[in-house]
Amino acid sequence: MSEGMSAAVPGSTAAAAREDASAAGLEALTIGRVGVDLYPEQSGVPLAGVRTFAKSLGGTATNVAVAAARLGRRTAVLTKVGPDGFGDYVRTALREFGVSPQYVSTAPDLRTPVVFCELNPPADPPLLFYRSPIAPDLTLTPDEVPWQVVEQVPLLWVTGTGVSVEPARGTQHEVLRRRDRRGHTVLDIDYRPMFWPDAATARREIGAMIEQVTVVVGNRAEMEVAVGTADPDAAADRLLGRGVRLAVVKRGADGVLIATESERWTVPPCRVEVVCGLGAGDGFGGALVHGLLAGWDPQRLAAYANAAGALVASRLACADAMPTAAEIEGLLCD
Repeated sequence: MSEGMSAAVPGSTAAAAREDASAAGLEALTIGRVGVDLYPEQSGVPLAGVRTFAKSLGGTATNVAVAAARLGRRTAVLTKVGPDGFGDYVRTALREFGVSPQYVSTAPDLRTPVVFCELNPPADPPLLFYRSPIAPDLTLTPDEVPWQVVEQVPLLWVTGTGVSVEPARGTQHEVLRRRDRRGHTVLDIDYRPMFWPDAATARREIGAMIEQVTVVVGNRAEMEVAVGTADPDAAADRLLGRGVRLAVVKRGADGVLIATESERWTVPPCRVEVVCGLGAGDGFGGALVHGLLAGWDPQRLAAYANAAGALVASRLACADAMPTAAEIEGLLCD
């Protein structure tokens, strides 16, 4: 399959054979946002006062794939870019991070998204998204989905943003229908208000995804949007009551609640000096992918992912900041 193409041609034996080979070797496929993040190289000043920026690969689904690859997992991201230099950069950066760009296709009339970050406040810095008139990743259609991979990959990761508009909304719902809760099917709620017309629409569309996944991950604010409560235990109860096997509620400075139908644990936070909170949740997600594939018990899973997120929060940038296994283990031992 040539670079930039993400779907097999119907009836093509050669294309089907290549997809079979990809499905056999891949451990995790993430679906969703990709972009180029621009970080200020001057700290302590508003965006208007920044003179220079550093470029980094970004986007939630993309960062999760990078974070898991940094931990040794074979990952790919299903997304789209524009026919521009930033799109070329995305594919090159993915290769350098060890993530397959095979399922990164091109939207011919759109541009690769760019995101500017302001580093104040550091824990929750403002973001300025350039995704107009629509981001390429939100134009994903069924013809661009590697269905064999979707059905067979050990872990599939989807995001709430992916159902914010059509045609990506219908495509991602079909992905989950075809996946049929096989293996690990993970929903990252990933609620960004600027991508939705209102919270009620987000609750309806994200809520429909909950019925089709095995794991749900989100912070307290995201849980309130998805299931109607920000209380971690109540949110976990509502998720488990809808067939989710593992509920993960990120509580910020209060640690992480992780729950199964029979047990639940609260893992305390890792104390670090926060440089930039962006990407911390994605580092958490990549470590979660790694632990799920390794078959770890929930408490170990939450502690490891929590440490990974803390390390990313102590650094600048997203994809470039994803930690190694040795770094995570080092923080856990401190």
